[in-house]
Amino acid sequence: MIGERRAAILNIIIDSYIKTGEPIGSKTLASLLPYRISSATIRNEMAYLSELGFLEQMHTSGGRIPSKASYRYYVNNLLVPKELTDYEKAFITERLSVNAGDPERLLHDAATLLAEITHCAAFCNTIKDEYDSIQGVDLIPAGNSKAMLVMLTVGGKIKSSVCRLDCPIDDEFKSLFYYIMSEYFVGTPLTEVNIGLIQSTVPVLGTKAFDMLPALTSLCSLCREASESTVFIEGETNLFSHEELGNGVYRLLSFLAAKEHLKQLMEDYSKSGKETELLIGDENYHYELKNTTTALAKFNYNNSQTAVLGIIGSTRIDYSSILPRVEYIMKTVKEFLQKGGVTFE
Repeated sequence: MIGERRAAILNIIIDSYIKTGEPIGSKTLASLLPYRISSATIRNEMAYLSELGFLEQMHTSGGRIPSKASYRYYVNNLLVPKELTDYEKAFITERLSVNAGDPERLLHDAATLLAEITHCAAFCNTIKDEYDSIQGVDLIPAGNSKAMLVMLTVGGKIKSSVCRLDCPIDDEFKSLFYYIMSEYFVGTPLTEVNIGLIQSTVPVLGTKAFDMLPALTSLCSLCREASESTVFIEGETNLFSHEELGNGVYRLLSFLAAKEHLKQLMEDYSKSGKETELLIGDENYHYELKNTTTALAKFNYNNSQTAVLGIIGSTRIDYSSILPRVEYIMKTVKEFLQKGGVTFE
């Protein structure tokens, strides 16, 4: 700990810089402190805080600004959270409840909401699960020789596509389709649904094989899509308003656009990170994130599924307002995921 007076000075400097982005000098500080103290004493205290690595001076005669290390001390020791109102809580819960039964859509909605509320970039990722398998498949006639194929995985992923069939989608066709699903596909790992598996159904399908082929190849594509991890990013343009990122914002946007680096970050975090984590400045693992604050949360649901949700902003984000709202959104997502989603009879 740094003592009550130094803590009060550091707290005012950080709060002021978060609001204005401007350095603060000893005279201004003296007027903001709740008790009388000379400018000379304040300068001495600021010099001590600088020696600790908590303050930086942009110019010799200029005021001080917080260092990256000071934000960590601020979050751990000085932060006074701005609690959510009942309206905010209800609004967040309502927004996230729309797709609460579909984990991927729920995570996408959460990332969109995080970007709106925090004015940062937000992201989510469903981690690849090699053991996820087909729980059920439904075929819904859509007219004009079209049908919608809807697949649900054991991990809760829902995928759909429309395929064209060159035969009537009558009771006989649907009965054969569901028989093939039950015998060959339900319970099969997504990574094992391929052309070879489709070919193995030919002896049973006989002359109906060509009629069934469009539906089976569509299912194969859905399984391939569902088996891969997916990255969703929202609010990248919010970062342009984070002036302290400077020209580094373009390097950060390139990092996000590549997605592979972000995907790797989330996959690594999902294996070894805490349930929630706040990384400030140099605590971040990637060079491109060294001037950012990253908040992360990982979720385990449906036994073997893992997802990661987070935000990226500058180190000058409004921690007292943003962190409680990020925490509430992530807590709500966790609750919905643990309740589970859709099942096929």
